[in-house]
Amino acid sequence: MQTGKVFFDMVMSLDGFIAPEGMELAHIHDPEYKQWSKKWMELMHWVFQQKFFRENLKIGEGGETGQDSSIQEKTFQRTSNE
Repeated sequence: MQTGKVFFDMVMSLDGFIAPEGMELAHIHDPEYKQWSKKWMELMHWVFQQKFFRENLKIGEGGETGQDSSIQEKTFQRTSNE
């Protein structure tokens, strides 16, 4: 039997937020439900400012080049080469 590794990235706020309280899968396609789309964008705002993220997803050039961008790049390289 061959075993492998699975890597995934997940973003959450320091208080553990990954979805609005009471969020249900039945409402995942309704961005107005508990304002989950707005809350998700607030949580993810920082990542869209990072140079590696922007260039890797081809959403634009430039962006911040600090430690956050460097960590994203190193994580991507580690998980994409496995």
